[in-house]
Amino acid sequence: MIAEGPAQLFRDVVHVQMREDKKILGDVFYFSYGVIVTWGFSESEENELLLKSKHFEKEPNAKLELDEFTFIFGDSMRIEEDEIVLQNKNTLTKLAVSHGLAQSVKLTTFEEVIQKTIDTTKHLPSELAVKGKIPLSRKEISRKMGGLFIERNFINLHSEILDTPEFFWDYPELEPFYRRTAHYLDVSKRVEVLNKKLTVVHELFEILSDELKHQHSSRLEWTIIILIVIEVILAVLRDIFHII
Repeated sequence: MIAEGPAQLFRDVVHVQMREDKKILGDVFYFSYGVIVTWGFSESEENELLLKSKHFEKEPNAKLELDEFTFIFGDSMRIEEDEIVLQNKNTLTKLAVSHGLAQSVKLTTFEEVIQKTIDTTKHLPSELAVKGKIPLSRKEISRKMGGLFIERNFINLHSEILDTPEFFWDYPELEPFYRRTAHYLDVSKRVEVLNKKLTVVHELFEILSDELKHQHSSRLEWTIIILIVIEVILAVLRDIFHII
């Protein structure tokens, strides 16, 4: 059983140093957006930490995202072939690197959400091009629009976590460690691709919105036509009965 050690708050990150029989086992960083970064634990110990964290989960993902690295200490900080070389054992150095690792994991969840959305709706534009309309009812279109709206807004509202963390306002000298980590994990390029995919989702949203308006206007046109036909029939009947 892992015993918890002292805890510290660094803006929106909680750091806990885990101990066992007064022996330091490793460091755990809890990020406010639902990511945990651990240093120095075995797989079983990590699973134990995750199990304890479940009591504090809110709206957890159905799938657990996991990224693994080994780490050693050396003369300068670098990352090569999924191995992190730290130049010292300072907790803040680990936190600087952890910010990049945490952002990468969170970005992965965003990427999967958007890609799933695109995959399930990519047939709509082609069907509109071939058939001239989307073969969905107003209710089904409204549901898809609602789903797209929720997923797009979820990412937009949480996209600020992919910016440079405010932690580096207090510790600017540590920002290079974060930058190297983010560069190795292609965070900037992946954010750019994510934004392009969000644009695709926005276009799909507009297509569905236009189709919904079209269905509504078509329904109104048919209603008007039916009312006109009824009025004509009534007028004819009045004329017939008047003649008779």
